Amino acid sequence: MHIRKAVIEDVKDIHTILNHYADQGLLLPRSLSELYDHLRDFFVLQESNQGRPVRGVCGLRICWEDLAEIKSLAISEKQQGKGYGIQLVEECLEDARSFGLKKVFTLTYIPDFFLRFGFNKIDKSSLPHKIWADCLNCPKFPDCDETALMIEL
Repeated sequence: MHIRKAVIEDVKDIHTILNHYADQGLLLPRSLSELYDHLRDFFVLQESNQGRPVRGVCGLRICWEDLAEIKSLAISEKQQGKGYGIQLVEECLEDARSFGLKKVFTLTYIPDFFLRFGFNKIDKSSLPHKIWADCLNCPKFPDCDETALMIEL
């Protein structure tokens, strides 16, 4: 398995993985249009052979001059527990550093996973860009039950 930047051919696999978990209420659903629009945000996990399906995905969305979000972390069920989620998050954090970003946040149902990277719990109200962008379109708004976390790089 290896991690690389997503390319056009990955969009349908990314869509399948993300919406599998969205159907379970674990992630926000993502349309194909949205994935094509934000393809440059995503890293994918793929078996070494080209043409093999994507087995995991994670995105880094730049929100502001000093702030980005780790979003849409998902690993296919057969590949979970092998450290691939850790590798994808590390890749996104390194990408944030390369852009000179100072802070990265995430909204998650698995805060313990992100705490091991040095993320700290924060109040969602400190994330106005996020709330007014994605959250207004979320079926759970305004009763979000995700945990907000932030790391300073």
